[in-house]
Amino acid sequence: MFKKSYLWVMIIVLIAAAAGCLIYVPYDDQGGSRRPGRTYDQEETRDYHDVDTSYFYEYLSPHGSWVYLRPYGYVWIPRNMPYRWRPYTQGRWTWTDYGWTWTSNFEWGWIPFHYGRWGWERDFGWFWVPGTVWGPAWVAWRWGDMYMGWAPLPPDVEFMADVGIHGLPYDLPSNYWVFLEDRYFQNSYLDRYILPHERNLTIINITQLKADISLKNRRVVNEGIDIDQIRRVTMHDVPKVRLQDADGPGRDRLQADELRIYRPTVTKNDSAKPKKYLEESDARGRISSIGLREPDDKLLPEEFESRIRREQDRETRLLDETQQKEMTGLKRKLDEQKAKVSSESEKQKIEKEYQVKSENMKKQHDEEKSGLTKRHQAEEKELKGKIKKKDK
Repeated sequence: MFKKSYLWVMIIVLIAAAAGCLIYVPYDDQGGSRRPGRTYDQEETRDYHDVDTSYFYEYLSPHGSWVYLRPYGYVWIPRNMPYRWRPYTQGRWTWTDYGWTWTSNFEWGWIPFHYGRWGWERDFGWFWVPGTVWGPAWVAWRWGDMYMGWAPLPPDVEFMADVGIHGLPYDLPSNYWVFLEDRYFQNSYLDRYILPHERNLTIINITQLKADISLKNRRVVNEGIDIDQIRRVTMHDVPKVRLQDADGPGRDRLQADELRIYRPTVTKNDSAKPKKYLEESDARGRISSIGLREPDDKLLPEEFESRIRREQDRETRLLDETQQKEMTGLKRKLDEQKAKVSSESEKQKIEKEYQVKSENMKKQHDEEKSGLTKRHQAEEKELKGKIKKKDK
């Protein structure tokens, strides 16, 4: 009798232990899970919060507009964003046990920079497509001798547990990329150093593409740029920060060796929809993709104009500085190559090659400057219209 009772006790203990284990459930084609499950390390003890996509609709509504946009369904467009805003620009990169993790400055940043995908449309600008799988940052990377950049993964790029990123094109549209000089990568105010998008095509041609998002130990990890490379170019140590769950929604909090982000487990709710949303046809007439935000009610017209002028001056300065550094770097390589050869004919050959490269680079630079000037002129025209509208 004792043996039978003992046997039943052992069976119950084993069942209870199994029930407490963390079980990995593969993703479906939409990036969700076939049934609710965790994709995190078994050793982590997390106070899980379970929500479905209807929670995203409710939480993000005060901060933007929901639009029914085919073929994606309901997409979200942020409201009152900074000048020429792009995803993954207002914040900083933090090296965590999940790889490169985006730390957002926005109260709502814990959702669209860690779930779902970003898309771009001429009439709307940037829009976010909801998703259910949490990641440290859904971006691809580029790097070269002088620059570093990242781009949000578009809506058609899926993440699958067995293969990682699925469907990534050889390269992303040029306007998706955010570039800066690599030495600023760890700066807490990245938006101050982001180059105008007119520079993107040139930089894409001199950088390498890397998309390294994978599942490791039941964690979605974005290793992106090699950590040792970041240490070399920034000339600073990059400590690893432990990622912890925040108790509730709100701004990401980075303190000492700890980063807290709200990471609920999300399930897809096909029947849910925003309480208020615009149809695509209505939205096209009401939402503008232009990078100039509406003047703040508390901001005088001249203050608003001065703010935009400062941002335009910053873009012009960054373009001029980086173009000059490229020309200086090309000349330095010429001198290094000439120093390695002894014959005059070889030196003349290197000199001719340099002239061709220099002329091509100057042509690219002139096109970039022309594009930036035209954009600023168009913005100035719109700026005057907004100020007149506000004065009425």
